[in-house]
Amino acid sequence: MPTVSQHVAVALARHIDHVFGVMGNGNAWFLDSLHRDTDSSYTPMRHEAGAVVAADAHFRVSGRLAAATTTYGAGFTNTLTALAEAAQAHVPLVLVVGDEPTSGPRPWDVDQIALASAVGVRTYTVGRLDAAATTVIAIEHALTYKVPVVLAIPYDVPTLEAGPVPVTDEPRLPAPLAPTGYAAAALERVAGLLADAERPLLLAGRGAWLAGASEALGALADATGAVTASTALGRGVFPDTAHDLGVAGGFGAPGAMELVREADVAVVFGASLNQFTMRFGELFSPATRVVQVDTAPTASHPRVGDYVRGDVRLVAEALASALAGRPSSGWRDRVDVAALRRYEQGEGVAPDGRLDPRTVAARIGELLPQDRVVVSDGGHFIAWANMYWPVAAPNRMVMVGTAYQSIGLGLPSVAGAAVADPEATIVLTTGDGGGLMALADLESAVRTAGSRGVCVVWNDGAYGAEVNLYGLKGVVEEPMLIPDVDFAALGRAVGAEGVVVRELADLDRLAAWTATPAAEREFLVLDLRVSPRVIAPYQHEVIRVNS
Repeated sequence: MPTVSQHVAVALARHIDHVFGVMGNGNAWFLDSLHRDTDSSYTPMRHEAGAVVAADAHFRVSGRLAAATTTYGAGFTNTLTALAEAAQAHVPLVLVVGDEPTSGPRPWDVDQIALASAVGVRTYTVGRLDAAATTVIAIEHALTYKVPVVLAIPYDVPTLEAGPVPVTDEPRLPAPLAPTGYAAAALERVAGLLADAERPLLLAGRGAWLAGASEALGALADATGAVTASTALGRGVFPDTAHDLGVAGGFGAPGAMELVREADVAVVFGASLNQFTMRFGELFSPATRVVQVDTAPTASHPRVGDYVRGDVRLVAEALASALAGRPSSGWRDRVDVAALRRYEQGEGVAPDGRLDPRTVAARIGELLPQDRVVVSDGGHFIAWANMYWPVAAPNRMVMVGTAYQSIGLGLPSVAGAAVADPEATIVLTTGDGGGLMALADLESAVRTAGSRGVCVVWNDGAYGAEVNLYGLKGVVEEPMLIPDVDFAALGRAVGAEGVVVRELADLDRLAAWTATPAAEREFLVLDLRVSPRVIAPYQHEVIRVNS
């Protein structure tokens, strides 16, 4: 007779094609059923946080829901930082965990429902009579609200007989939000603003990508003659790169950001306009009329003057239709966008004798395979990949950790991305601090990405953001420093090729790696010995605001 574990595994496998996890006694029966009774594939991770991170990255790359699984207690509490990141980044996933028995907590149990709730995550607990249905409800909740959920299996429930596994319905998801009523009137007003604009700008974020709005935004840009730009999470969302300024905000090129301030009308699609995108209030000029399009009940930034609530794709299509046949502003044809989005190339070697990270980043951007997915840890170094490594679409640049301002989630992101896109080269960009935090899943990264994987470690011997923010204020720097770590050797210890890069010529190894057929090479770890004294432009903005 099928058990509760079989009900959960079979129901989950009908809607999720991959599970990442760490096995323990709280999820052993679930994993047994997943293996025996379903076709769903499973990737073991080496740290519980890594299981959630991998499921998170999998969705960001593929758009397909994945699951994570851990045991109860310490296995569950190890996931909390990764759960908080997924919740704040609005990434759906399902975390299947063991929990205290229905008879009550044991001496070592903690209130897992309260802990999950504290980081914004809802828990669904299965029972003997409702395991399959509860599993589908949890999936439906995750997809509807774009959040992680916890699916808990009490310790005394997994092996209980539950009868035949029922046929469950597909999760019911809401239809795209069409603008009606006041939103329709606001849309008409925005169409008028764009028709009269002399210097229109379209800015799009990850929400536009998730809504499938790229083609519609391209048509709107053509109809208005608008210059385009994106948030860091929306890079590549506009199909026409010739008139695109690249990333907006602290990662933006100086010339491009100057042009943004010349816009008389800026329409923002699917972007929250956080402090970094807004350059702490300096992105737009006081004279710019700012319009926001999103599905949230209200505008997300006080700088927004007009708000249209609706699905980004539907609104963009409606605006493009309303403006079809009208004269274009022609603004984008009067500016040299390619020149404006250039970045400084650095000095090669910084005054302290270590490599200038700008020069290294530019060179690596030239050498990496074009078919790549970049996954990023958090830390000061996040600027370099965002500034110097172009990506083809928003799902080709994954930053797990930035929503919650965490570091140490980079290495397990490789596993999620590698499974989600089995053809692309997976490139990790991480710092030495975050790299050491995530070291347990270096082996997971090498195992899953294999010869398609590159790990780039910005090894500056410090927690760079802290040095920049507090060391410059006179706070003692010793606790912010990291003794020299040989990441190349650590990579070799788990089956990768490791290269220490002390001069630009050492990057010739990356050029040779890229030129070598995948079957003849190994996962590559590049240990970049870069200067901690070259501060990223966005950090200068943070320093200014915090001074």
